[in-house]
Amino acid sequence: MELSQDISLKDYSTMHLGGNADYFIIASSAEHLIEIVNWAQQNHIQTLMVGEGSNILWRDEGFRGLVIQNKIKGLQIEDQADYAILKSGSGEIWDDVVEKSTELNLSGIECLSLIPGTAGATPVQNVGAYGQDIGSVLYELDAYDLKNKKVVTLSPEDCQFSYRQSIFKTEPNRFYIMSISLKLSKQQLHPPFYKTLSDYLETEAVNDYSPQSLRDAVIAIRTKKLPNPKDYYNLGSFFGNPIINNDQVNKIRNNTKINPPVWKIDNQKSKISAAWLIEQAGFKNYHDQNTGMATWKNQPLVLVNELARSTQDVLTFKEQICQKVFDMFEVQLQMEPQLLP
Repeated sequence: MELSQDISLKDYSTMHLGGNADYFIIASSAEHLIEIVNWAQQNHIQTLMVGEGSNILWRDEGFRGLVIQNKIKGLQIEDQADYAILKSGSGEIWDDVVEKSTELNLSGIECLSLIPGTAGATPVQNVGAYGQDIGSVLYELDAYDLKNKKVVTLSPEDCQFSYRQSIFKTEPNRFYIMSISLKLSKQQLHPPFYKTLSDYLETEAVNDYSPQSLRDAVIAIRTKKLPNPKDYYNLGSFFGNPIINNDQVNKIRNNTKINPPVWKIDNQKSKISAAWLIEQAGFKNYHDQNTGMATWKNQPLVLVNELARSTQDVLTFKEQICQKVFDMFEVQLQMEPQLLP
């Protein structure tokens, strides 16, 4: 095994913080991944598999084990009458997969354009944006089950998808995803669209709703709204939109005399905008000198590492935001990135 030793994990998280790992290796294929995992288990070495690090935060203590970076490639198309199955190696760059789908004029993931990371990372938190999510299009995925020491094929039901949740979060480090297969439609989307996307299309007088046109629109929106992690160290949206009782929504309306952005789920619950809560708490374009952290000027959901020296700085800043939001609204924010190990 060609292992690297005592590797800084800062280079494997787009927040660029964290300690060292004892060992590091790149998995180049599904077969290679299984070989690596079997070797590590035989030698009683703990493992973690990561992609591009766009949704993980390493602890300052590092990792006493083997970090495997996923570089499993490959794209295949299975054409059917009304749809196609697009199978991707889990190490493919996700936006390359989306780009391929729009080149084929297939609909289902075009609104997930420009989301950083690998294809294999998307099912973990059921990645979603602008009205689409992975759980809605996943046909099946292949993974190595470390618990049962075998390759398994999981259906969407097996993945236990919900809002920003999956079995891969409730049973962390059990499944190493090797490929995902997406069922994509040959029919284009039609209005109504997610409000942000709809507003952009109306403002720009876009009447073409082809997968490529919607991809272009989403890229324009995200480019304007979100920082490139190559230029500004960040992990994308740091908080999910909280799901709260409708009585609590009414309480917030009455206390603030403002109608907050909410999306009704049912008669009991609604999803409320985390960005709105954070802005109301005074953290819009906020720069914290003590931690070296900031919120992005165009999107307070994004926490940016400006001068932070440790992961603890990120967690301290996160807690400041969460505490202020809770004090004002009695709503608990939850961080989306995984804190590893």
